[in-house]
Amino acid sequence: MDFSSKLLENAVNEVARLPGIGKRTALRLVLHLLKQPVENTNYLTESLKVLRTEVKTCEKCHNISDTLLCEICNNPKRDASVVCVVEDIRDVMAIENTSQFRGLYHVLGGKISPIEGIGPQNLEIESLIEKVKNNEIKELIFALSSTMEGDTTNFYIFKQIEKFGVATSTIARGISVGDELEYADEVTLGRSIVNRIPFEQSMKL
Repeated sequence: MDFSSKLLENAVNEVARLPGIGKRTALRLVLHLLKQPVENTNYLTESLKVLRTEVKTCEKCHNISDTLLCEICNNPKRDASVVCVVEDIRDVMAIENTSQFRGLYHVLGGKISPIEGIGPQNLEIESLIEKVKNNEIKELIFALSSTMEGDTTNFYIFKQIEKFGVATSTIARGISVGDELEYADEVTLGRSIVNRIPFEQSMKL
């Protein structure tokens, strides 16, 4: 791809670093920004700078937050004894959109994947085990995607907390095997949360 401007080329190359964005899409986005009023571009760059420097991680659930405790953990109307284990913020957003879950979350920050070099020590698993040890949780809901990595992560956590006697369940298989939660429609995902099944039973399916 030949560029008439080095500045344009640099901008396109940077935008193309984003996941799912190829060079042609990056060029289209950059040209769109060039056509906008300067203040619009300034708003975008400033919001990205503020996001990068000021965004926090909730110290309780590890969700992305503006404050030390996210709005969900800070809500006294939520049931703190029921915790839904998810991979990242996209899954929290997907489940919240169903309006079917009133407990709290625990964001792992990924799934166990030896191929990608991601082990239990790279995820927020230890803090989850501590919550179980401290009797903060009555039920743990596994809501990871039904992939090999998701099932491996579920099983690993289950074995770590099994001796503490906390109830464990998993979302019903209304979500197709291999699907990510963020792509499930709200009705299906909501039903999967409501109709969750004991985790040990899910291992026999």
